[in-house]
Amino acid sequence: MAYTVKEMFYSLQGEGAQAGRAAVFCRFAGCNLWSGREADRAKAICRVCDTDFVGDNGPGGGRFQTPQELALAVAAHWPPDPPEEHALSPGLNPRLVVLTGGEPSLQVDPPLVQALHQQGFRVALETNGTLPAPTGVDWVCVSPKTDAPLAQTSGDELKLLFPQQGLDPEHFSRLNFRHFFLQPIDSPQREENTRAAVAFCLAHPRWRLSLQTHKYLGIP
Repeated sequence: MAYTVKEMFYSLQGEGAQAGRAAVFCRFAGCNLWSGREADRAKAICRVCDTDFVGDNGPGGGRFQTPQELALAVAAHWPPDPPEEHALSPGLNPRLVVLTGGEPSLQVDPPLVQALHQQGFRVALETNGTLPAPTGVDWVCVSPKTDAPLAQTSGDELKLLFPQQGLDPEHFSRLNFRHFFLQPIDSPQREENTRAAVAFCLAHPRWRLSLQTHKYLGIP
């Protein structure tokens, strides 16, 4: 199977439970809830996406013909390992790749997950949850969208963009996730959305606030 990647880069995770952690981000092209074209946004199932995932022309992007080819490209973005005397034990391996999109579950499959493991990476998946996560993924973050039924109803992190019309966070609160986050939608109403998310988290303490810290820091 060939994989189409919009971009690939090394940065800090800016949001959710792993915020602040270094990772290689691999953004897959394509999504099943929006074409990525502004002309189609108003009639899309997901209207809140703030990411360009169309094509393969971003930094580090391209078409990769095999799982091993893509895994090697991911590994090339990780900085050189420290000297042997400072190396961490295998159980403390910091290598992390975040598979995101678009909707990565349209392309990510078990052979790719295995190839990334062979390069020493823990594999995190950021998905809208409309498709089951591939087997072998180490960290599953689901971000539900209005009118999009969930196929992935368990995982490590449920991160809900807030507010979404007709979508009550408490509808998801009994699902089998370790962490529950509200993340204010980044739009001209971001300050208003943030105040609403703060108020909801204060009233429903199971939910935590997730901020897109990478945007405040000006990093990818």
